[in-house]
Amino acid sequence: MAEEAVKEMETDTDTGVARIYEIGYTIVPTVKEEDVEKTVGSIRSEIEKARGSFIAEGAPSLMRLAYHMSVREGEKRLLHDRGYFGWIKFEADISVAHLLEETLKKNENVMRFIVFRTVREDTRAKMKAPTLREVKRTDTIKTTPRRAEETSGPVSEEELEKALQDITKE
Repeated sequence: MAEEAVKEMETDTDTGVARIYEIGYTIVPTVKEEDVEKTVGSIRSEIEKARGSFIAEGAPSLMRLAYHMSVREGEKRLLHDRGYFGWIKFEADISVAHLLEETLKKNENVMRFIVFRTVREDTRAKMKAPTLREVKRTDTIKTTPRRAEETSGPVSEEELEKALQDITKE
């Protein structure tokens, strides 16, 4: 699906036409928390240099990933189960989207990213907080009274046979 979006971007030849794009990115968790803003700042500066205008942004936050991602750091590959995920929605020329994609491929701090065309309106799903019910600790658990049969003593073999015969006759 991502490949289709990239192919669609590649087939667009209307340069000079401003469109709405969104970029989703995951920054490696080895980046210090205070340096995450520098990485995001470099993405923003690329958009600003190309005269793009910002619409909305989701600040990156550290979150658990659905699966481990392999990232090359230096001479070895490391597996990460967490990452700083954030997004930016902006309006810019088609060439900016291509430039941004190339820049992000070269950025060592970005684990994964996607650039796609979208609409200006807010399309995110609204999170509905689950409703909690209040439980009072002073409430006692009410038990149902036992039936008379359950409270009686042991049953003899004769009574059991008689009860079974009564049941099968009906």
